[in-house]
Amino acid sequence: MTTGLHGGKAVGPATRLPAEKAPGPTGARRDANTPERAARAAARGASPADMTPARPALVRPATHADIDELIRLRAHLLEDAASEGLPYAATSAAERSAWRARYRAWLAERLDRDRAVRVAVVPGPQRLRACATAVIDQRAPSPACPGGLAGWIQSVVTDPRDRGQGLGAAVLDDLTAWLAGQGVDEVVLQTTTAAHGFYRRAGFLPTGEDLLHKPLRPHKEEATPA
Repeated sequence: MTTGLHGGKAVGPATRLPAEKAPGPTGARRDANTPERAARAAARGASPADMTPARPALVRPATHADIDELIRLRAHLLEDAASEGLPYAATSAAERSAWRARYRAWLAERLDRDRAVRVAVVPGPQRLRACATAVIDQRAPSPACPGGLAGWIQSVVTDPRDRGQGLGAAVLDDLTAWLAGQGVDEVVLQTTTAAHGFYRRAGFLPTGEDLLHKPLRPHKEEATPA
């Protein structure tokens, strides 16, 4: 895709997303350890540790130091058995080696430099826990996209060890906010049936159209003869 927005930096401040609901009308946190909440917890047999609010996920832009981890996470998307049969899946050792090398070069060229690309990550001890990528695309203006800027969200991946903790939603929210700040009119993505509910809960709606693709050159990698 053509963006026409290369140059500059895509790096912004880290975003801390709230893990709990906003304060009520009185200004008191709904998740606070109030006497009333303690009494309810005691009635359930819960301990004080059970009442500790979940810590919010810290989302920040990816840097060059994250490249190895970004490749590891994206491999869950492109190399897992669940991706088998999809046009973007790597089905051989040669294909796996090829996409990893090309993705590494793509990241090295764009991280910290391309203001039309943002890769959001949730860091953890010694590794990344989740990631996602947003790319700004220039289109011909339309009623749905009057400014001609659309955001594509790609490669939303959470480490299998960290799934079910809202980290995918955290990186998705970070990228959506970043795209809105860049003047983007709409955000689009492609998904599988398995992830459809996740994106619907995040506010994405079906377009009523099918996503079609037509390869213009052979993309299957063949092993190099020894």
